[in-house]
Amino acid sequence: MNKQLNLHDLPRFDDKLSYLYVEHAVVDQEDRALAVHQADGTTSVPVAALAVLILGPGTKITHAGVKTAAENNCLIIWAGEEGVRFYAQGLGGTRHSRNLIRQAKLVSNPITRLQVVVRMYCLRFADKPDPALTLQQLRGKEGIRVRQAYAEAAKTHGIEWQGRNYQRNDWNAADPVNRALSAANSCLYGLVHAAILSGGYSPALGFIHTGKQLSFVYDVADLYKIEQIVPLAFAIAAQNPPELERQVRLACRDRFREGSLTQRILPDIAGVLDVPKEQAETAEEDYADDPALPAELWTPENIGVDTPIGQILSMSVPGAGG
Repeated sequence: MNKQLNLHDLPRFDDKLSYLYVEHAVVDQEDRALAVHQADGTTSVPVAALAVLILGPGTKITHAGVKTAAENNCLIIWAGEEGVRFYAQGLGGTRHSRNLIRQAKLVSNPITRLQVVVRMYCLRFADKPDPALTLQQLRGKEGIRVRQAYAEAAKTHGIEWQGRNYQRNDWNAADPVNRALSAANSCLYGLVHAAILSGGYSPALGFIHTGKQLSFVYDVADLYKIEQIVPLAFAIAAQNPPELERQVRLACRDRFREGSLTQRILPDIAGVLDVPKEQAETAEEDYADDPALPAELWTPENIGVDTPIGQILSMSVPGAGG
């Protein structure tokens, strides 16, 4: 008889390694770990300590391997050629929905959504921005910060910077620094995506970005791009190694670990969403001992359950228009 999965047994997201990239291999289950079979041998991977497994071209994974990764809160990303990425997600490391409900409430109200947007922009600056600034001025300040970061990195590494320019349908048409930036961004997106799912949030409900299934991933990743990605991408592009994308992936993995990025993402999300401190620090999960336990029924706060359904359906909805 299989042991009941208990989420208390799983490592916290902030204890995990960032990611592992694998290509031209077969991935299978090996006890509670994964086995990566390649032409030169087999490598055991402690999947419980891994946040993201990136499967590149020429890779196969068994059903048991996917199940093991999902049960250990490890996001799997299929990475195609020329930077095209297909995302596959299972359940994250939580079974409660309170973080998702909070996120949905905040993004559905224009005022609270705008407050989150402002907090997201403010988090990017070492010095707290002047409260008298408008949102447009704050965005302009952020644009200047980004342009300066690119210019300084280009000067430091002796690269002629022509601006951010790449073609999604022609990966090799971009210059080395743009390819390095794109490869590094993809690694960052994967780690942020895994953190969002692990915390029980939705990757689709963005505040600054909107309209895509990964909008919140872009929101959160932008908090770290200038700090984590830009210096690294320019440094590697200046060397122009023969396997540039591989060198970028390896360097990102080291930088994310050294910068404790996995320890920062969920607390930063809690901060911009203004999650109460006691809730953000709660380690106990409501359904950790029995993930399949059905939840309680929702009860409205201001409308009695004895209200006739005809009256309920005829009620006007604030802000819904007529």
